Amino acid sequence: MKHETSALAPNNQVHKSLSHTHYDRARWKEKMAPSRRRRRCTAAPPTTAKLVLLLVVLLLQLSEGASSDGGSDAPCDFPAIFNFGDSNSDTGGLSALIAVVPPPFGRTYFGMPAGRFSDGRLTIDFMAQSLGIRYLSAYLDSVGSNFSQGANFATAAASIRPANGSIFVSGISPISLDVQTSQFEQFINRSQFVYSNIGGIYREILPKAEYFSRALYTFDIGQNDLTMGYFDNMSTEQVEAYVPDLMERFSAAIQKVYSLGGRYFWVHNTAPLGCLTYAVVLLPKLAAPRDDAGCSVAYNAASRFYNARLRETVDRLRAALPDAALTYVDVYSAKYRLISQAKQLGTIRGPAAGVLRVRRRRVQLRQGHPVRREGGGERHVGAGGEVVRGPVEERELGRGALHGGGEQVRVRADRRRQALRPAGPAQAGVPPGRGRAMSN
Repeated sequence: MKHETSALAPNNQVHKSLSHTHYDRARWKEKMAPSRRRRRCTAAPPTTAKLVLLLVVLLLQLSEGASSDGGSDAPCDFPAIFNFGDSNSDTGGLSALIAVVPPPFGRTYFGMPAGRFSDGRLTIDFMAQSLGIRYLSAYLDSVGSNFSQGANFATAAASIRPANGSIFVSGISPISLDVQTSQFEQFINRSQFVYSNIGGIYREILPKAEYFSRALYTFDIGQNDLTMGYFDNMSTEQVEAYVPDLMERFSAAIQKVYSLGGRYFWVHNTAPLGCLTYAVVLLPKLAAPRDDAGCSVAYNAASRFYNARLRETVDRLRAALPDAALTYVDVYSAKYRLISQAKQLGTIRGPAAGVLRVRRRRVQLRQGHPVRREGGGERHVGAGGEVVRGPVEERELGRGALHGGGEQVRVRADRRRQALRPAGPAQAGVPPGRGRAMSN
């Protein structure tokens, strides 16, 4: 489940450069400013805003903290946040690395795409706001970034273990957790060299040296490591068999950040994978049976197994790193409650309970283009009934799409679209059978 709703854009919008859009740039500047300046920010629509805020409250209630002094009620005073993770906390990494995030992403809060595979803000945004810190810039974003209060190394589709093959084959980002921590190490060295030796404007957009030991280090990753196993036709037992390796790699990442000066860690466990609509729809046999909320029992069992091992890993890290404070956050329970009690909590409208009441005969992948089943596949049709995209096997719609936001679906769709001959007249200057090059 994504924090706020997500949808793919029409084809003409996917390839539209941001320089040709008509967004309110004053509004954009206001939204991205430090949160202490935005006491009267525009809220998202009631349903999505309520869901995200409720999720944040639940996470705070379900967090399990530990500190070197045995606990303290002192208020948080973190001058910066450094985040590591996947699409649950990516604020522009994959967008800068692979392809720009298209509209309608970002529409409910930013008024334009903001690098997030969500229609609004993510949990990491609300955490930054609560600490009076500006929204985190993606480390990979070279234009307009400000790292004075932290940096975001997360990329959508990221995993703990490095992927085999490119993102276009595996659906997994090349920026795995070990790469993210290596980027962080380089960020420390380069930012402090520039800050001290060049100065000037760089002192306004880079963090002070003392921030690294006082910052909050957040980790939200592991979901894709589990789902990639299922999409490789593994059983739950086979998926659980490689979880110990994930824990070793995760522990190594925490210890590396600790060795570089990090002391305060906020660790999210993984969400209930069995409640992700794409997972249940694309692998229905493996997903069966389902619980009362419509979630896959097997998938959720794997999530709980992973989370139990993660909690044990955090406990061991507390013993191994006595000067560190590690907080384990039960995201699973918070999100499952939002899904299983959606109607009672007011996070959905209408008579249906939960979020997995999907229409198997109709899958909406591109705004405004319904899907018609033809010849064992599916075709997108325009308002006049014309075919705007070639046949696609149902299993391909999410093969490797390891997030609720569907960014891998879009990447794969772009590749298929380029390989298919357009149904209408060829675009000027574009050879038949090829799509337009993506602009960034």
